[in-house]
Amino acid sequence: MSHRNTRNKPLTDQPAVFRKTYAAFLFDMDGTLLSSIAAAERVWGTWARRHGLDVDAFLPTIHGVRAADTIRRQNLAGIDIDEEVRWVERAEIDDVEGVVAIDGIVDFLNALPQDKWAIVTSATLELASKRLAAAGIALPRHLVTAEDVTRGKPAPDPFLTAAERLGVKASDCLVFEDAPAGIAAGEAAGADVMVITATHAGHFETAHATTGNYVDMIVIAREDGTLAVERRKV
Repeated sequence: MSHRNTRNKPLTDQPAVFRKTYAAFLFDMDGTLLSSIAAAERVWGTWARRHGLDVDAFLPTIHGVRAADTIRRQNLAGIDIDEEVRWVERAEIDDVEGVVAIDGIVDFLNALPQDKWAIVTSATLELASKRLAAAGIALPRHLVTAEDVTRGKPAPDPFLTAAERLGVKASDCLVFEDAPAGIAAGEAAGADVMVITATHAGHFETAHATTGNYVDMIVIAREDGTLAVERRKV
């Protein structure tokens, strides 16, 4: 569903996320706040070739999950998973060429009270810090990274952890995501989900509300401390 198709609809015809209020917003990072696809696929492509994997088949599986989980799923014999994770993470930290913010996200985040949102990423703290800086996005007060959970996405743990740190229930939050693993994690946490499609090459099938970027959305901070998101009126 695109903004072009919904901007003139009555409010009652808009997706539910535009008609509700939330205790907090929880944002994935890669593909949701910023685009790091080019850098990530350069690094993971090199890693896959080193291990004789089919790069074209492998690359679509890397998004939205922790590096250790991606590597573990390959069931490669005779490797040291911790060492492989260190190689990938160092290569990703060293390569942030082409990492850019999703359109409109900086203004969108600046409109949010600092204690009402968090970034919830499968990246490590060092990698998240490097990519956010490259995209011109300031580190938030609340940031959940790969080190903070035992089970990463698609388990709900990262979003549950973020909600707990914010002092709210995950079921009272709106999750912004782009990847299937993250969407599943948001669902499992009981949150509503908004899917960001800026980095999707084609149509993305989902039952959730979608938007290409943040340019046409505004944050409403209500007097009772809750948040809402609305389509920008034209």
